[in-house]
Amino acid sequence: MFDLLQIIDSVQQLANNAVDADKNKDGAISIFELVFMGGWIMVPLGLMLLFAIYVFIERYIAIKHASRIDQNFMNIIRDHIVNGNIAAARSFARNTNNPVARIIDKGIQRIGKPIDAIERSMDNVGQLEMYKLEKNLGVLSVVSKAAPIFGFVGTLIGLMQLFSNIHDAKEVQIEVISQGIYTKLITSITGLVIGLLAYLAYNFLNTQIDKTANKMELASSDFLDVLQEPTR
Repeated sequence: MFDLLQIIDSVQQLANNAVDADKNKDGAISIFELVFMGGWIMVPLGLMLLFAIYVFIERYIAIKHASRIDQNFMNIIRDHIVNGNIAAARSFARNTNNPVARIIDKGIQRIGKPIDAIERSMDNVGQLEMYKLEKNLGVLSVVSKAAPIFGFVGTLIGLMQLFSNIHDAKEVQIEVISQGIYTKLITSITGLVIGLLAYLAYNFLNTQIDKTANKMELASSDFLDVLQEPTR
């Protein structure tokens, strides 16, 4: 049974090892020093974090641009079609760069055909626009699942390092096992944090895509209603 002096000595050794991790001797362990202690497994985790950040920013900008729709867009289209000015309606739709305008443009091209045929054509364009919005979004889903697994691999590496050091030292000492514990904890926490951030980013972007899809469906419905209105 350990006595009080042995416990105090063990705590002191652990503190000394934490100080040894402080490479620049500034009295605190920085993020970079913690990353360095995580070992090589931090490299793929860092790459996954960079990929996730890039995809999130790129997709957020693209989705934000796609969802930016002029409130008067459908009113202008309606006025042109009701007045029988189909060419002006199509010109206006083609000069507007967003998914809703491209769907409406396809509908205008099919004017004169049965409503069902027009609706199917617009649905096909809508599916293509949805594919464009969801492009590369799967990367975030993969990172959200892969990062915790890599963190767990780091945990196993830390445990292997821990038992290897214990075996080589022939005795259990705090300074022998501390590095393995650092590696295990750092990689596990990093993997979980990166996975959580990627999961939140994935769901956030999916929510924004759903909002844009609702705008496309509403515009398609309004356009089909316009086609039922009598011309002036």
